Amino acid sequence: MSSKWDDTSWQKEFLEMKSHPPSDVRLLMEGAKGFRDAWHLGFLHEEYKRLKKRQEEQQ
Repeated sequence: MSSKWDDTSWQKEFLEMKSHPPSDVRLLMEGAKGFRDAWHLGFLHEEYKRLKKRQEEQQ
């Protein structure tokens, strides 16, 4: 299995799933600028996966 590190499709989809604070929108649109941003982006990705799984279970 290979990963595309520049794949931002999940970020665009996550922006449409729920409302986000402006700082999270910036992070999802522009990407991480440092370690703290990278950590928070990872946290948002985990939240995205939980929401995506919940959506798929409801269908």
